[in-house]
Amino acid sequence: MPVTVVRFNLVEPGATPASLSARYKAALEMAAYADDRGISTVQTEEHHGVENNWLPSPFAFAGAVLGATRRLAVTVSAVIGPLHDPLRLAEDIAVLDLLSGGRLVTVAGIGYRPEEYAQFGVDWKSRGRLQDELLETVLRAWTGEEFEYRGRTVRVTPRPYSDPHPLLLVGGSSKAAARRAARLGLPFFPSAHLPELETYYKERLVEYGTEGWTMMPAAETPLLHVAEDPDRVWAEYGRHFLHEARTYASWQSGTVRSAVKSAATSVEELRAEGVYRILTPDECVAQGLDNLVLHPLAGGMPVDEGRRSLQLFCEDVLPRLGDLAV
Repeated sequence: MPVTVVRFNLVEPGATPASLSARYKAALEMAAYADDRGISTVQTEEHHGVENNWLPSPFAFAGAVLGATRRLAVTVSAVIGPLHDPLRLAEDIAVLDLLSGGRLVTVAGIGYRPEEYAQFGVDWKSRGRLQDELLETVLRAWTGEEFEYRGRTVRVTPRPYSDPHPLLLVGGSSKAAARRAARLGLPFFPSAHLPELETYYKERLVEYGTEGWTMMPAAETPLLHVAEDPDRVWAEYGRHFLHEARTYASWQSGTVRSAVKSAATSVEELRAEGVYRILTPDECVAQGLDNLVLHPLAGGMPVDEGRRSLQLFCEDVLPRLGDLAV
């Protein structure tokens, strides 16, 4: 059975507090609906100070989703590690792990926007060292034992539900990220389909004498929207997908590799490119993807259109995906 993901970043350009509150509540309702119908995962993420109201607090949202659901996993992909206090992050994840019975998955990256570091007064050039400290600290914190941290003795309680600790992956598209994951014996989450980096990670596991595994995006990982009439949705709502694509493109330099990187500058180019795909239910099934990522509220998509996309996916696509099992 393919993995099914519903992604939320709660973007809404020009939002009012009332409209954004309605969007947040709708996302929770959609998550509960998806959970009842067997969706595998809700995915969320972290960005700060973005004019279009990109979600800045993924663990608060993850907690709400976990409280509204019973079975699906919630993946934070990714938390920008160096922007967080390691001890508080260890506590927050432990509490969510206990509340959910182990359904929280955290991917820790270092980000790619210097302005986010500036907003929090964190030195951009120190991000690698800070990420090392964060990962080492949360792993020690989750043992529940006392340890030395920045010259003082500390202890983090309560211990998480998951044994030996909540699922924590190291994200990134660099050799430094792969080395970091291997050294700590943590799973590696490349930000794009990068087989050569997976090979490098496995070599480092041997070098460090640790164990780990890779969760890597497929060569094709399109963001999906399901509709009876894709032409109509592209014409009426294509600007929402383009807004998100252009926002991402403005952040990503030539060295940043991402599974959803787009070079499109118009709705027509975006449609032809295939990073974002609006498909009928039949077309969605025919894609034959191992991972289906539905993005129902992309770029400020009207909530009713997002609900309809999710409903079509759950009622007319999901029941047929068992035939794609490998």
